[in-house]
Amino acid sequence: MRIARWLGGAAVVGGLSWIIWGQIAGGTPLSSEPNRPWPAVVDQSVPESQPALAPADALKTFTMPPGYRLELVAAEPLVKDPILAEFDGDGRLWVLEMRGFAINEKMENSLEPINELVILEDTDGDGVYDKRTVFMDKLVLPRAFKVLAGNCALIGEPPHLWKACDTNGDLKADTKELVADGFATQGVVEHGANGLVWAMDNSIVVAQNGWNLRFRNGRFETVPSLSRGQWGVTQDDSGRVYRNINTDPLFVDYIAPRYYVRNPDMIRTRGLYDPLVKQEETMIWPARPTFGVNRGYRSEVYREDGSATYYAGVSSPMIYRGTQLPADVRGQPFVVDSPTNIVHLLSLKDDGSGRLSASDFYKRGEFLASTDERFRPVSLTPGWDGSFYVVDMYRGVSQDGPLQTDYLRDYILKRRLWDHIHFGRIYRVVHKGMGADKKPRMSQETSAQLVEHLSHPNGWWRDTAQQWLVQRGDRTVAPALIRLATAAPDARTRLQALWTLDGLGASDPATVRAAFDEKDPAIRAAAIRLSEGGLRAGDAGLLKRLLAMTNDPSATVRRQLAASLGELPADRRIEPLFAMIRAHGDDPVLVDAAISGLAGQAQAMLVRVLAERSMAGQGDVVAMLAGAVGRSREAPAVERLLTLAAGTDHHPTIRLALLTGLGTGLQGASGPMNIVAGGRAGGSIPGMAMRRGAASARLDLAREPKALLAMARGTGEFAAPAGQLLGVIGWPGKPVETALARTPEEQALFNSGREIYANICSGCHLAEGRGAKGVAADLAGSHFVLASPDVVVRILLSGKEGAIGLMPPAGATMTDEEVAAVVTYVRGSWGNKASAVLPAAVREWRSAYAHRKTPWTEPELEPRR
Repeated sequence: MRIARWLGGAAVVGGLSWIIWGQIAGGTPLSSEPNRPWPAVVDQSVPESQPALAPADALKTFTMPPGYRLELVAAEPLVKDPILAEFDGDGRLWVLEMRGFAINEKMENSLEPINELVILEDTDGDGVYDKRTVFMDKLVLPRAFKVLAGNCALIGEPPHLWKACDTNGDLKADTKELVADGFATQGVVEHGANGLVWAMDNSIVVAQNGWNLRFRNGRFETVPSLSRGQWGVTQDDSGRVYRNINTDPLFVDYIAPRYYVRNPDMIRTRGLYDPLVKQEETMIWPARPTFGVNRGYRSEVYREDGSATYYAGVSSPMIYRGTQLPADVRGQPFVVDSPTNIVHLLSLKDDGSGRLSASDFYKRGEFLASTDERFRPVSLTPGWDGSFYVVDMYRGVSQDGPLQTDYLRDYILKRRLWDHIHFGRIYRVVHKGMGADKKPRMSQETSAQLVEHLSHPNGWWRDTAQQWLVQRGDRTVAPALIRLATAAPDARTRLQALWTLDGLGASDPATVRAAFDEKDPAIRAAAIRLSEGGLRAGDAGLLKRLLAMTNDPSATVRRQLAASLGELPADRRIEPLFAMIRAHGDDPVLVDAAISGLAGQAQAMLVRVLAERSMAGQGDVVAMLAGAVGRSREAPAVERLLTLAAGTDHHPTIRLALLTGLGTGLQGASGPMNIVAGGRAGGSIPGMAMRRGAASARLDLAREPKALLAMARGTGEFAAPAGQLLGVIGWPGKPVETALARTPEEQALFNSGREIYANICSGCHLAEGRGAKGVAADLAGSHFVLASPDVVVRILLSGKEGAIGLMPPAGATMTDEEVAAVVTYVRGSWGNKASAVLPAAVREWRSAYAHRKTPWTEPELEPRR
């Protein structure tokens, strides 16, 4: 390709135009037009095939609320394929580039070492980055990084987590140390570890991963966690951690994950990754028709103007903690939805006791919406200047090939959206009249000067100062930190001073105990956490003081107290935790926080609860404790609970809770996963019987549970849970069940499918499913029949070419119910033991493959790698 001509500072190359970077460096940043009509009216004139736009033209496609605009601070060739960015303590912008994402027409991810972590600098102070230094290159699909003090960084390059450092000041890494393995799987971009956010409690939080990190004695070490979230991590001024999943924008950790890790027998972890947004009450407002998403075939997703009503791939939450944007957005969550080309703003509310909820900030309209289909906001970066930045990967494909639906792949190929890649833009969010905080120079500052930044109103400064102080390990600042923790006028400063002391290993018991009387509940809760060493040592005076907080007015404090009491010596936990549960058993978060400290003691606590008649209505508490007993799989304990459930000494609510809790504990949580309200875009297929995990092996009891058998044969409310329990327990003489278990609905489909098969299919495939020789395929043990259930449905709806010949689309004229019935019958007959298929799933697949006009070939039906 060659430069053909110049147009107003834009070069036209190979049919594409873009700003040559020198045209904006050294001058006023390019800016979007402020005060355009808002909310945006959906642009129906957008081209079917969206060309790549020059940055100056892309800026014309943005709409924001009155007073807001974007400034372009970096673009290709200075930065390409950016996915994450973070500022270091000197105000330089580190950017992780994933050039190996969806690199060709097949949208395959490259495993070649072609990705980089770069550092951008604004050398002349005009607000535009003009210098690029490659800190580390030859990375394979990296997905996370964390800037550290001293020109170092953690880099998540699956399956490795590295610590790399520049030791000679040239901003190029010259050391590389392995911190941990097991950081996701190489090549799987969407479903793998990411995050690496340094939280206020000095844990480095990782999403989608079984461990977090902690910095101790100058080194990073892994600490067990529970895998939660999908893409992105953030925190608020109280240190609460937030994550998301691609169909739901915001979840909060009220309680740190390390507490739930203590007890492997828990069947629920409320308080960890709690949803804050009700699906049916949130809505998005893109500025263009948005059919290019994985579930774009769902007609219920769209308005008449073609814009999606629900998130198609929401990610990267960020609580805005800056100082320069208007006060009404401070402390509020922003998220990106790359597939629909928007940045969405939520409104986070506290009910006054620490219970949170979130909803759309605007009744209608987006914080940022673009008519450019290639605008792909992938993450948001808090700035030292008091604003925040939008990282735009800028490409046509936002979902790589392995996880695309056939519908989306067809959409992309028709529009050549896979082409014209390796662009990238970074924008600063600007509001009319805003200023900027002074640029940091932390590498040149003493530890005492860093302590002063803990009083800064901008959260970026407080967080970065805390992290640098902890990494320096300079305990000479402890007296200054104690003064801040006890006397700083801003509660946010007092809180971070407490956590900075803890990170330095310099926590002062007197300072911590004084914080029990703080007005701010986040400080009281932090003080409880920071006093756990005394609890582990059995400090009776401390325990008495903490128990006086049992009825603290803040749920934040009460929940943390329930979690921290689990650090008491095992023989001293039951009564204090019972007091918490008795007082606040209506709070499921507190209940689970308390049970997290009862590893191996769930039965003892359950006995204590059942002995208290005032707790006769606490079915949830009983169910959770019974579930923990069931999950422990200790047969004598299970038998004792079955005896209690069958007896009449307890209220029916309690007996029912014993049965349901035991059942959940023995068989594991099951049921629909990630279903979106109203069948809107994203999420699993409505009606599909997806399980959270494989069913547990049966637990064998010492004797036949006659009372349980009697309940299961009855007709009352105990029959169903008793019957489910019978399916997962055994006893001497009970045969091992080998038949495929079906729900009543699935059995009705199977029965109906038998008749449909006999009337329509048996002529070619024969009554026993063996297939007439040379005419039809053998269905018994068939690779396609036993594959993912959509495969045989697709064959029925569109037909299949094979070695024998053409299988006609016999299901094209059937109803969804008829297709589901015959598929359920075929997948469950002649030795086949595959799952049933429900009509809702058939309806989904019929829509998803409606674009298909020719029969499937066998290679097309194989799983994509």
